[in-house]
Amino acid sequence: MAKSSLPADAASANSGLPHGTYSANEIRKTIRGKRREIPLHLQRESSLKACDLLLSLAIIEKVKHVALYVSQDGELDTKPLIEALWAKGIHTYLPRLHPFCLGQLLFLHYHVDTILVSNRFGILEPKLHVRDVMPIKGIDVMVTPLVAFDVKGQRLGMGGGYYDRTLAHWRDIGRPIPMGYAHDCQQVPHIEIQPWDIHLPYIVTPTQVIAV
Repeated sequence: MAKSSLPADAASANSGLPHGTYSANEIRKTIRGKRREIPLHLQRESSLKACDLLLSLAIIEKVKHVALYVSQDGELDTKPLIEALWAKGIHTYLPRLHPFCLGQLLFLHYHVDTILVSNRFGILEPKLHVRDVMPIKGIDVMVTPLVAFDVKGQRLGMGGGYYDRTLAHWRDIGRPIPMGYAHDCQQVPHIEIQPWDIHLPYIVTPTQVIAV
């Protein structure tokens, strides 16, 4: 797939970050603020557009198991995407903090009857039932939350490293393929990376698909 992206100056304007060098925490503060400013009607419209774009990807035609997350803090709403995947007969999974392994995630089958509870970060996650746990290698695509991204597919998260650890070896077995999901205002000109940061081969926004 060809790469579609905003030019660097447009990314700066949309994100509210003028050209310059910023720390990860400065980027987080600015972008999270921009997300929260999006009116509800535009949030809904953007979520539907991003959902349509993601579902148009050829890779989605072949998948049966997709991991996502419950949106919060102004994130692009994943509810329309989850419902669309259900309509296609695709199984969905949500992350929860591992009860025994600090810094690790478990992914549980998510369906209409799943009970969600708040974890210690105030994030909704599935109530733990062992029978609902899906091994990472059984997931085809993992739609990841993020705070900011750049045109090279670099991702800035909240700093906990949960998804970097979860996806550290995805290329070894070819799954789950990580995919970013974000508002256009979350694109920044450049993100400084660390050796452990996971590059995203796909990022979907309401107006573009970046395939790197």
